[in-house]
Amino acid sequence: MARPALSAMAELLKPITWFPPMWAFGCGVVASGVPVADRWGMVLVGILLAGPLVCATSQVVNDWFDREVDAINEPNRPIPSGRVPGRWGLYLAVTWTLLSLAVATTLGPWGLGAAALGLLLAWAYSAPPVRLKRNGWFGNTACAFSYEGLAWVTGAAVMVGGAMPDPRSLALAAIYSLGAHGIMTLNDFKSIAGDRTMGIASLPVQLGAARAAWVACLVMALAQAAVVALLLAWDAPRHASAVALLLLAQVLLMRRFLADPVARAVWYSGLGVTLYVAGMLVSAFALRGLAGTAG
Repeated sequence: MARPALSAMAELLKPITWFPPMWAFGCGVVASGVPVADRWGMVLVGILLAGPLVCATSQVVNDWFDREVDAINEPNRPIPSGRVPGRWGLYLAVTWTLLSLAVATTLGPWGLGAAALGLLLAWAYSAPPVRLKRNGWFGNTACAFSYEGLAWVTGAAVMVGGAMPDPRSLALAAIYSLGAHGIMTLNDFKSIAGDRTMGIASLPVQLGAARAAWVACLVMALAQAAVVALLLAWDAPRHASAVALLLLAQVLLMRRFLADPVARAVWYSGLGVTLYVAGMLVSAFALRGLAGTAG
């Protein structure tokens, strides 16, 4: 059997996609209120787990089970192009899953549990017979919780010694995960043709581009509005104001995106999502400040 070049296998791991879960992990670390210097070794392990391991695993799994769709949408990808021949993509997916679980055992029960759930969702998202991605409501929810919420929870759990994180941190992780459903919908605009051909009911396919764009924007905006309300309730008005301003900037960008969602989905992903994740970090610092006040 032909063997793929290491560069093609590395391309399957898609390093560019590692940033969101690594960022969310960092938000969980900040939100814990525990100084990084106290657990810097575990933080490095957690960053490795969130990006190069669990996220990378999800990318390889998705590329393997999406090879027919990618042959239509993006035929130059490693598997449909033949640069990763035979079943090498599947072998890498299984190997990276096992490696991820092995590393996760060092992070305590909450860290291991979050990583295991993230890996389970990664396989359920792409692999039959479950293949959650066949429906944009379910598939995008699984991705959003894996990329944002579970990574945040892992970061917070690592900092508190593998125990249950602060309930306020869990609440923010859940809300930002719900909002990230909209981010996942933005990613679906680039593959409408292939999804329709292969029977994948992404939201742009189900609802049409215009309505799917509205759903994505509303989901992202409502989640951040809920965060603002919580921060006010937790007596963090400055942080609440900062998140509100970031949301306002997104609303202004949304108006242009909604005018032509297919052409501007990538543009809005670059700008709007950056503002969204900036709000995540602001919220994390709010909890850090509250922890310091309580201490």
